[in-house]
Amino acid sequence: MDVDDIDDFMVWATDDKVSQYCTWSTYTSKEQAMDFMTNIVAPHPWLRAICLKNRAIGSISVTPFKGNDACRGELGYVLVSKYWGKGIVTRAVKMVVSMIFIEWPHLERLEALVDIENVGSQRVLEKAGFHREGVLRKYIIQKGSIRDMAIFSLLSSEVTQRQS
Repeated sequence: MDVDDIDDFMVWATDDKVSQYCTWSTYTSKEQAMDFMTNIVAPHPWLRAICLKNRAIGSISVTPFKGNDACRGELGYVLVSKYWGKGIVTRAVKMVVSMIFIEWPHLERLEALVDIENVGSQRVLEKAGFHREGVLRKYIIQKGSIRDMAIFSLLSSEVTQRQS
């Protein structure tokens, strides 16, 4: 994903339904989007656009942990709301899983945190083979509210077993 995708990015970044469960607030200007592209997207070690007919309709990323946590990465994704429920993100997650453990062989665990009320996102992870490990109670302050988060994980050994 790069600055050429800015107009596509604005479709989901300005949608309150999309940002509802995200740590970021709904965007209100292209300047905010350009800042995001420059300061977050460009230097990110693994962030890709989710595309449909050569248009970016979302994004997916894996953020590596550091130090003693370097064996873990955190999965995140976002999609234009009109494409929700069509299996697009599930397919994107499966594609990421099939390559991230190869690209980053030091990675043993891929995890995702999902707001407890975001049932659709939890279903995506379950369909992609992630295991729900539990609920992290009162885990994060998001948009002024303390939220419970479900934690999901997938281990590299589980991906290897499925491919055998």
